[in-house]
Amino acid sequence: MAIDYHYLKSKHFPPVRQSYEERDTMLYALTLGLGNAPLDAAAFPYVYEGAIGGLKVLPTQAVVLGYPGFWAGNKDTGINALKLLHGEQRMQLHAPLPASGTVVGLNRITHLIDKGADRGAIMVTERTLKAEDGNTLATIQQVTFLKGDGGFSQLGAGQPSDKPLPSLQPTPEEIAPDYVDTWKIRPEAALLYRLMGDFNPLHADPAVAEKSGFDRPILHGLATYGIAAFAVIRQCTHLVGETLVAFDVRFSAPVFPGETLQTEIWRVPHAENEFLLKARVLERDQLVLTHGRAKFGFDQAATVDDCGMVT
Repeated sequence: MAIDYHYLKSKHFPPVRQSYEERDTMLYALTLGLGNAPLDAAAFPYVYEGAIGGLKVLPTQAVVLGYPGFWAGNKDTGINALKLLHGEQRMQLHAPLPASGTVVGLNRITHLIDKGADRGAIMVTERTLKAEDGNTLATIQQVTFLKGDGGFSQLGAGQPSDKPLPSLQPTPEEIAPDYVDTWKIRPEAALLYRLMGDFNPLHADPAVAEKSGFDRPILHGLATYGIAAFAVIRQCTHLVGETLVAFDVRFSAPVFPGETLQTEIWRVPHAENEFLLKARVLERDQLVLTHGRAKFGFDQAATVDDCGMVT
């Protein structure tokens, strides 16, 4: 069954209303591994409600709020879910996330790009995350590679192919990174991260992983995404991670639970609150994130910390 451009582009997603508590905010941070080192001052405010100043929220928690579930595996989509891979994740925050509250996720498919029968297709889904008062908290874009669904625009019936999103900026090739962060991923990380709402069996069931070409379940791309975002926060923003306003990455290879993620970070010249990044798995010397970009916003009462960052 081939995917139907018009059916998917017009697919209706009911609004996802989600209430979350401080417990959920702490659980999100814990699924990424924060708290592994009890004396880690950078992680402590995200996992303990009694921290000075109260519980902080990792901004990337936005990507697990208002999520409609793993709908791409439904038969009506025509998508070959065993050949689906997370390609890119882009997020823009319009306001800080509260540590608890109620949000509404409005989801839609914005792009379907045909790369050819032998090259697959690309799907872009967009989520607008709103607070109860109607104010927009975040705009989230997920780029998914549909490796088994290319060629749909060649089937006739007026099926077009959309233009791709603007490309993300690569990291410098011949300049050493300004900061390097190393993070050991917990062996049970994928099983924990499933509790955030993505129950794709690829991340839990060895038999499903094998059918998808892996010798064991892989880590969710969004878990790697959250770990990399915290790497930038930990290295460069002196515990003011809640001021992250944009975080974009491209996924270049899967990560397995238990591996070590090394995130390399570059300042953007003439943009002191913006960084480029990539990440690799040390055990395999394999790049797993590329074309990363992090941007921070700060208030007028800011000072400069030892990273040269405004805080």
